[in-house]
Parts: sequence; structure tokens; C-alpha cells
Amino acid sequence: MPLKLTYGADDVRVLAQETAFQGYFQVRRVTLQYRAFGGGWVEPQVREIFERGDAVGVLPYDPINDSVVLIEQFRPGAIRGDNSPWMLELIAGIVEPGEEDTDVVHREAMEEAGCELSRLEPIATVLPSAGACTEQVRLFCGRVTTAAVGGVRGLPEEGENILVHSVPVAEAFDLLERDAMPNGHTLISLLWLRNNIDSLRERWG
Repeated sequence: MPLKLTYGADDVRVLAQETAFQGYFQVRRVTLQYRAFGGGWVEPQVREIFERGDAVGVLPYDPINDSVVLIEQFRPGAIRGDNSPWMLELIAGIVEPGEEDTDVVHREAMEEAGCELSRLEPIATVLPSAGACTEQVRLFCGRVTTAAVGGVRGLPEEGENILVHSVPVAEAFDLLERDAMPNGHTLISLLWLRNNIDSLRERWG
């Protein structure tokens, strides 16, 4: 019998909320209670929640060359001691109100990697940091037809400076084995690809 979660959306009480910060993103301060596993309700708690908006990500895969397209870009949140704050990632972008996920995938693929995708396969829906952030990310794998490998892409007006890489699948999977892929969305997508690559090669090859 499948595991079922004990509680749901109706088992939370939002007692008060206010906007603690409003900029490009928003931070809400919420006072809430939720049901306790031992019975009753936990004491009211105050939490700040980062409202980042939802996003999509796509891992472009080329079954002919058996390679994936990854982008390299600077990430200020990755500044940690001597570690490089440049990261290898899949392509991703924020979904604006009224936009379809697939439209955002194709737009971001072209903006960030000069990448055209002929097919899309859903991977997973994840909450990267549900303890403090509402962001939901929908992940896809896309079949590559063209990509601006070696080019520098992105929108300068948004501060983007993105280098496009074509990485052999074997090398990408080696990054997983060496714990050298700290970007969560990319890690999940590469693990999915490793589990599904044989069927993708049959269908997309």
C-alpha cells in the first residue's frame, strides 16, 4: 500500500501575515500553527517565507552525440570560502503569471544557450528549500537540435554572462560520482537521465 502523508493543507492555521520585505522578490512574515503528530496543535510560530516565484528547468540531451548541454554562470549565493561561485547548471527561468511552462522552457533555452529543443519529457516537480521558500521548480529533459556550444549567452540587461558547454554523458555522470555537481536541480535531472537514458535513446535516437 503506498505511503500516504498524515496531514494536508487543512491542517495549518495562518493566524497573521505581513510583508516583511518587498523588492524584486518578497519576504512574508507569517504567524501559524499546524497539527502535531501526537495530537492537538503546535504553539504559534513566526516564520519568514521567501516568495521567489515558480520556475522551470530543462536538461538538453543530444542522443546522437550522447551529450548534454550545461551552462556555466556566476552565482553569488555560491560564494563560500575558496569554492568557485561559478556553477555548471541546466537551463532554468522564472515562470511569470499567465505563462505556460513549456513556453518558458523554449524561451530560456534560446536565451541562455542558443538551444532549440524538438521534444520535452517531464522529469519531476521539486520544492528546493521548503523550510523557508515557496518556490516550486518543474524539471524537464529536452531533445537538442541545435545549441550555441562555446558561445557566451544571456541577457546583459539582466546581468547574465553565460558560457555554453556540451558535456559527454559519461563525463556528466562522472561529476555525479565525484560529488562535483552541487546544483540541486541539475543533480536531480542528471540522476533521472542516468535512470532513463536507455529508453530515451530508443525513442529519441
